[in-house]
Order: sequence, then C-alpha cells, then structure tokens
Amino acid sequence: MESQAKMPVLFLGHGSPMNAIEENEFVSAFRKLGREIPKPDTILCISAHWETRGTHVTAMPKPQTIHDFGGFPPELYEVQYPAPGSPELAQTARETVSMTDVGLDQKWGLDHGAWSVIKHLYPEADVPVVQMSLDYSRAPEYHYELAKQLGRLRQRGVLIIGSGNIVHNLRLIDWRRLNDMFAFDWATEAVEKMKSLITDGNHHQLIRMRDLGRAYELAIPTPEHYLPLLYALALQNKDDRISFFNDKPVGGSISMLSVKIETN
Repeated sequence: MESQAKMPVLFLGHGSPMNAIEENEFVSAFRKLGREIPKPDTILCISAHWETRGTHVTAMPKPQTIHDFGGFPPELYEVQYPAPGSPELAQTARETVSMTDVGLDQKWGLDHGAWSVIKHLYPEADVPVVQMSLDYSRAPEYHYELAKQLGRLRQRGVLIIGSGNIVHNLRLIDWRRLNDMFAFDWATEAVEKMKSLITDGNHHQLIRMRDLGRAYELAIPTPEHYLPLLYALALQNKDDRISFFNDKPVGGSISMLSVKIETN
C-alpha cells in the first residue's frame, strides 16, 4: 500500500435502507460526492450496524451483501452490492492499530450501513470495501483514540467512511410524516450545537456528548449511530477543512447530516 495524496474522510448519514433504491436529494448528493472526490484504491467503512465485543475487520475476498432489516419491499432484499473485499487492507488495519487486537472476520460482509450509501458513490462496485466493527463494550473516548491510529491509511489510497446518523431516535419518529423534512425542537437544538462543535474542532465536547443535556439524550438514545462520526472526526488534521451536506431532518427524529473532511 504505497503512499500517495491524502484521501478525504467522510461521515455519511445513511437513514432508511430505502435510500438504497429510492431517488431523493440525499442519494443525489452521495452520487455527486463520488464524482468529486479522488477515487480510492480501497474503502474502510465503520457502520453503525456492526457491533461486536472487541474490534474486527472483514477479511474475506468476496463479502456478502447483508440485508439486516425487516418489513421493507421485496425489491430492497434483491439488491446486491458485489464489491470485492481486501484481505490486504484488513491485515494493514490490524497492524496499524496498536491499542487493541483487531480480529480478522470471515463471516460478516457488508451491512446496509455500508452498501446502501457506498453503492451511490461507486455504483460499479469496483472499489474493494472492508468493514470495521464497533466494540459495544467501549466508551466513546476509546473509539476516538482507536480511530486516530487509522490516520496513516489516508495516505495509502484508503477512503475511510463512518456511516450512521447524528440524530437517531426511532422510538420518537413520526412515522406518518416520513416524507416531511421536519425536526422536533430538541433534534434541531442537538444538530445545530453539534455542527458548531464540529466547525470549532471541539472534539472533546463531542466525545462527552452525554454532558450536553436533554436534547442530546433524546438525539442519541444509544451510541452506535453516533460513534461513526467520532471515527471520522478523529482523522481530521489541522490543515483539513470541514463541510456539511444533506443537512436535513427526516420524520422529526432523524438527521441526515453528512460531513466531508478534506485537505485544504
């Protein structure tokens, strides 16, 4: 894996699995992004939908497309994203992380947090994809520090993607208004404060999101959709610039906000 120009880092708000097959402004922005950024040699994706004890990476040459959801139309279950894996990247990631042992997984594949967005960036499925799991037993500080150790991969042609949602509360979603881009007041408060902290580079406060009050407790009832944001932010360098896109709410309690980190 030779050194080259530093790749950007992405946090993608993936939202509903239906974004994999629907036409809307979110997927249009993903496609546009795929045309704008340098095409990577490989992708390392940290998805909200692969939680494990310990940290693992997919190491098979041909990962399966996992339909890890229920209650959707049949055509969604027919979608396949046959991107190859990269045992080489999996081994490199394992060797790059020194703070824990990284397991090489042969069973998982690509869950919808990965393929439902990456398919819009690279519809030809011609970029190898490796997923890294979230250790559910660890605190946010741990995930942030682990992600920092992945920084050197940016100069080896690796596009690192965190996939989740910064506001994700399915218990409070208004299912009758899924097509309305509105947010509850607490969701708007949480998003605006997070954007301000991201812009200011205040990662310490973003790591300690539980200290930010009631709006954040509602926005992040469980951490798995938020943690991929910390993986992306941990990879920000002082010469990088931040930009936001897909900054829209869905159903009151979901934010599709996505973040691009790239070198000036």
